[in-house]
Parts: sequence; C-alpha cells; structure tokens
Amino acid sequence: MTKAIDTFHNAVKKGILSTDEALALYDQLDVVELDFMLGRWHGSGFPTHHRMDGILEAYGWYGKEFKDADHVDPMLFKHGNRIVRVNPERIPLWMLIADFPPPKSDFAGSCFKAIIPLIKTHKYKARMRMTKYRGKVSATMIYNGLPINDVFRKVDENTLLGIMDLPHMKQPYFFVLHREAVRN
Repeated sequence: MTKAIDTFHNAVKKGILSTDEALALYDQLDVVELDFMLGRWHGSGFPTHHRMDGILEAYGWYGKEFKDADHVDPMLFKHGNRIVRVNPERIPLWMLIADFPPPKSDFAGSCFKAIIPLIKTHKYKARMRMTKYRGKVSATMIYNGLPINDVFRKVDENTLLGIMDLPHMKQPYFFVLHREAVRN
C-alpha cells in the first residue's frame, strides 16, 4: 500500500481533517485519466470542517455517472427507490458560497427530496476534460451551466478523492467517489 493510500484510509478512520491536511493528502494522490472515470460512482462526504460537510448526504445525494467525455450526470440523488438525475442549475448557487451554512436538518432534507420532481432532468449537465489543478493534470468534471469544476485524484482502482473548485468559495469542498460494481 502506498503512503498516500495509507494516509487516505487513516484520514477516513480519523473522521475529519483540516483543509490543509486534506490538501496535503490530495496532492500526494495520483492523477486520473478520463477513461478511468467511466461508469457510475457512489458519493460520500470527506469532512474538513467545510460548511457544506454533510449537506449532500442530508439531501439524498447518490453520486455521479460518466458515460463519456461529453455526457456526464453530475448530480444523482436517491428519490424513493430510484436514482434520479438532478439539474444542478436549479439548485441555488448562493447556498454554496454564502457566509452561513446551508440547512442540513432532516426537515431540510425532506423538503429537498420533495422538490426533486421539479428539478430533475433527462439531459447531461456536465462534461469531462483533463485540466491542471494544484500542479497536476487530472480528470475534471466541468458543469455545463455553472462555474464549478470537480477535480479528481485516484486513491485506488475503485476510489477517488474529489475537490469542488468554485469561485468565491472560501475553502475547497472535498468528497469521495466509490466505483459502483459493474453488473452484467
């Protein structure tokens, strides 16, 4: 096991890192090629005392799906027993950059889940490109209608550490993607 992977697993066990610790870990990880991204990935938070920690989970976030470089579902959410594509352009961007944390209560999550039928989409809302971030060129998911890039680094063959890069956000938001098992 490489030092970076060992450090990642220790970070997960620790439960929460500072932004500086998370950035140091992220910088140690290998870059990701576009083809590696293909498929459906289940997401989870990677706590760093960010004001958004826990928000996606509270709202029923499932993950992301990468069909090819030009066809990406950036926000999949659980809705009942289904996985639904959500249009990120219909989620208020101010929630991500405001000085106060977005609501993460069960009530807020229930309200969000109730509006999923109004914000779902059948269109792909992102694409992938190789971009340079923090000194390395790696796979990046670029939202089509928002100034957000999610830049990925490889933990292992089935795990990625991502950073949401958004202008005016005071600290980066980290998350983890786990490759969904391929079904035949």
